[in-house]
Amino acid sequence: MVMESINPATEEVVEVFEELTDRQLEKAIDAAQEAYGSWSRTSFAQRRHVLQQAAAQLRANAADYGALITREMGKPAKEARGEVEKCAWVCDYYAENGESFLASDPVDSDASRSYVRYAPLGPVLAVMPWNFPFWQAFRAAVPTLMAGNPVLLKHASNVPACAARIEAVFAEAALPGGAFQNLAIGSGRVQGVIEDPRVRAVTLTGSESAGRKVAAQAGAALKKTVLELGGSDPFIVLEDADLEEAARVATIARTINSGQSCIAAKRFIVVDAVADAFRDRLRQHLDGLVVGNPAEPGTEIGPQARGDLRDALHDQVTRSLQAGAETVLGGSMPSGEGFYYPITLLDRVSEGMPVADEETFGPVAPIIRVADDAQAVAVANRSRYGLGGAIWSADRERAERLAQRLDVGAVFVNGLVKSDPRLPFGGVKASGYGRELGPYGIREFTNIQTVWIG
Repeated sequence: MVMESINPATEEVVEVFEELTDRQLEKAIDAAQEAYGSWSRTSFAQRRHVLQQAAAQLRANAADYGALITREMGKPAKEARGEVEKCAWVCDYYAENGESFLASDPVDSDASRSYVRYAPLGPVLAVMPWNFPFWQAFRAAVPTLMAGNPVLLKHASNVPACAARIEAVFAEAALPGGAFQNLAIGSGRVQGVIEDPRVRAVTLTGSESAGRKVAAQAGAALKKTVLELGGSDPFIVLEDADLEEAARVATIARTINSGQSCIAAKRFIVVDAVADAFRDRLRQHLDGLVVGNPAEPGTEIGPQARGDLRDALHDQVTRSLQAGAETVLGGSMPSGEGFYYPITLLDRVSEGMPVADEETFGPVAPIIRVADDAQAVAVANRSRYGLGGAIWSADRERAERLAQRLDVGAVFVNGLVKSDPRLPFGGVKASGYGRELGPYGIREFTNIQTVWIG
């Protein structure tokens, strides 16, 4: 089997990669196990140095890596470079803080001395998606490496060039051989890696269906998992919100990465009293975005990453219109080269429509009108997803009270939902479980070991 790197703006096959043979895969897992023996015993100072070197590599080559991201999955050039710089940030963050996050915690007990230590666990399989091809991989790998665990990356099959380059970044940072490896394999071979006794845990960022499958396979093998899955984040606008600022941020929240983000705002739940005014402002902002070649510096919205993804998005829009939604912007499949989809704004959306109930992965913004605060929270929580959410109100105390009622992993008041190395990231319900980032994320793949001394 081969993996093709296809430019979604031109539909051109740019590069072809061969899948690992069974023998090569076996050698890779064996090398990870061997690396665990040495990497787990390295000092924090040694691990810190590797991460600092990786950060320097990323910054020195940010333009080239960003161009690769743009070419392979269509991310606008400015965002692609920003993604690389964020990867350098997460390297620096854990280089500076990883040792303190993993310091042993003393505990009073009946022992002369007792404490909890955070010990390395072993090789960790990271199954990562295509939409943030560098960031997702670094977000998973950096804290895992800092904790003393080797990482085996199984990246999405449509970003093989990014996967190979990430492996090279760590190699150039002098990470010992075997401690980070790119497994160029198809999804059908993931189960065998999960079941291998040398692999101790699995982290996956991806779709709900992929998460269910990996969780079942890992559960059967009694392997620890962290799952960051889909999202249908509510963006609640109350009647006292700053509508202009809310609409401006809503535009970013819905269209970042051309709408292909798990934590993008996907349901705009707006109180009736201001729904028309918010809709008009949102339309104005969306209509002003530049759609085009993602390699051009002025482009704000590029193509969807694959043709089948665009088709699925259009099907969701079509079925929602048939169910009674109203088109404000877009909604028609374009012709021509590239996997482009128009910025689409739908009003009078109600629960039961695909754009309200399903995750939409693209530049489609549905407005759901509600009567008051209580209905806004009820609609937000009826989603099977629970990744992030935002509430907009001039009354911060009121917004914070409502925020605490949202059944999600992260709530932002008057701000853009985003991942930040300093804060834990993850969801509940069908959005997965476990946490990445912050002090909590680095401890997910450790043996939290009790030590009792009589």
